[in-house]
Amino acid sequence: MPRSRDRFFIGNAWVTPASDRRFTLIDASTEEVIGTVPEGVEADIDAAVAAARAAFDGPGWSQLPASDRAAVMDRFMAELADRSEDLAEAVSTQNGMPIALSSQLEAQFSLGILQYYAALTRESEAHDVRPSQLGKETLVQRSPVGVVAAIVPWNFPVALAINKIAPAMAAGCTVVIKPSPGTVLDSYIVAEAAWAAGVPAGVLNWVAADREVGAYLVSHPGIDKVAFTGSTTAGRQIAATCGGLLRPVTLELGGKSAAILLDDVDIASFLQGVPFACLLNNGQACFNGTRILAPKSRYDEVVGALAEFAGALTIGNALDPATHVGPMASSAHRDKVEGYISIGKSEGRLVAGGGRPRGHNSGFFVEPTIFADVDNSDRIAREEIFGPVLAVIPYDGEADAVRIANDSDYGLGGSVWSSDSAHATDIARQVVSGTVGVNGYMPSLGAPFGGVKASGMGREFGPEAIAAYQTLKSIYVMG
Repeated sequence: MPRSRDRFFIGNAWVTPASDRRFTLIDASTEEVIGTVPEGVEADIDAAVAAARAAFDGPGWSQLPASDRAAVMDRFMAELADRSEDLAEAVSTQNGMPIALSSQLEAQFSLGILQYYAALTRESEAHDVRPSQLGKETLVQRSPVGVVAAIVPWNFPVALAINKIAPAMAAGCTVVIKPSPGTVLDSYIVAEAAWAAGVPAGVLNWVAADREVGAYLVSHPGIDKVAFTGSTTAGRQIAATCGGLLRPVTLELGGKSAAILLDDVDIASFLQGVPFACLLNNGQACFNGTRILAPKSRYDEVVGALAEFAGALTIGNALDPATHVGPMASSAHRDKVEGYISIGKSEGRLVAGGGRPRGHNSGFFVEPTIFADVDNSDRIAREEIFGPVLAVIPYDGEADAVRIANDSDYGLGGSVWSSDSAHATDIARQVVSGTVGVNGYMPSLGAPFGGVKASGMGREFGPEAIAAYQTLKSIYVMG
């Protein structure tokens, strides 16, 4: 797999960049330079948007029968499947995701997303007929919104790109994808798969760029919709731009989710779920339940179990299949996480971790860290750390647990743990969040995923995601 690249994928061609600017890519586990890739400028964005616009406005993609678009998506999925090992390796090398996880989520789960939306595309209808007043009919027509700007973060670069690409393709849109500067190699692999699958020219286009050029893409006059996953701060800026332009936007932003442990929780079962529900991807997942709400009657038991669990996790190179916790994605991000750990030492009681692991003299590693005696008003309980740091907060009664869970600027994920799943579901209904798990947490392809409050607006997954890439027209048939 090439570790350096020289061109962008625009209009089904490998195009020479408009400048000689480059991004340097770092192995998160070793801190070694692994390659360089071109850094896009405004002229590159102009070229990509022009290619996407020509593909959308032309007689091809957006007018294709749904079954033909689905066939293209099937071929795209097959080509990605052939490259699954390369995808997993590229992601793990760049952002530190344990290879066992990237093989599962970045490679296999991404295939499932394409397969799901290809199936929905075959079942879709361009319009439906509804009864109107005076005995007449109304035709409700669904049309693709147009050219989409898809801005993808570094933590799940393949899955989060496909989250946008698949429903956009299903709707008949064309896309300009801007990957994060830290995870670019995987986007080249996806582009090669699209080319090999015969995705028509201009339907999918990739340009890696920094935030300033990303902002240019968001405001570009040739863009009809923006789909963004990333920080709440950046999301607010994008929302302001799109609001001024009256441009549709989907925002999947940050989180500070709560895992509520009811007083009848089985601690062993909860600990089995922690890697996916609370510490997924070395803590670098927006929906992680990083606030652990424990009943006062079992507080010490929960704290002790979590501390022991954290200390037993294997920290290591992201490419080692035995690794549970890999490095942070970058030096700058490790510094941010360590800054929050320093704050936590003044706010709570450190019971596990809190430093850099011994024996790892290179790589952006941080120990899995547990804080006890945390108040929900503390910074480590309110601000998104995006690392392997959990805060255990005591509560007194279920109403208090729900109150604490909802006392947050965010509302993306969360979970409720109990030996009585029906009762846990009742509690989950009271949590103000876009998604909540019961005795576990894992987003479902068939159900909408997204947040409320500062966690964003709009939804991915499910048939609802396709609707976000469509416009509606009502045709009143009066005679």
